[in-house]
Amino acid sequence: MFSKQVSKIKNLPLPGVEAHYKMVPAFRQELMKKNTELKKIPKKAGVMALFYPDAQNNTNFLLILRKTYEGIHSNQIAFPGGKAEKSDTDIMNTALRETEEEVGVPVASIDVLKELTQVYIPPSNFMVSPFIGLATGEISFILQEEEVENIVEVSMLDLLDDKKIFAKKITTSYAVDVDVPAFKLNGYTVWGATAMMLSEVKDLIKQVL
Repeated sequence: MFSKQVSKIKNLPLPGVEAHYKMVPAFRQELMKKNTELKKIPKKAGVMALFYPDAQNNTNFLLILRKTYEGIHSNQIAFPGGKAEKSDTDIMNTALRETEEEVGVPVASIDVLKELTQVYIPPSNFMVSPFIGLATGEISFILQEEEVENIVEVSMLDLLDDKKIFAKKITTSYAVDVDVPAFKLNGYTVWGATAMMLSEVKDLIKQVL
């Protein structure tokens, strides 16, 4: 039973930045270290890697496709989550609240297993705290239409499949046509901060299955 196996994650040490670096080009790793050291006082965000059983009792996890809008994270694949609000008691509460707001899964239906390694995002100056959560009952999704374009349900087996990682060519402010490691999941390309967080999730799950 996945829920029993994955609960062992609570007692595991975090893979940390070593897991993140698997999804970052080698020449970017030193720059990442400098960015983290030189960062301004960052804004805080919390996101949720939510695992749940589908109708066939297979284990899935949830990603979202964000709406197209004026902003850095427009039209990106991401975990549900968002910016901390003053009313949040802590950053875990932020991740839970935002998950309920964006995809309609009640806070009470999520068992948070572990907080993962933070990821700093320089363009938006956010320090993101990811969490692994497990749905504790039947869930249905309700999209927050202002922010979420689509829900992307991904098989856990696809996440664990190393063949789902490939090199994506991108052009950024620092280089042209750079090969960046990415996941190909349900037809979507997942790279950047979300891929870094997913890499740590993957490393943890592989230790308990």
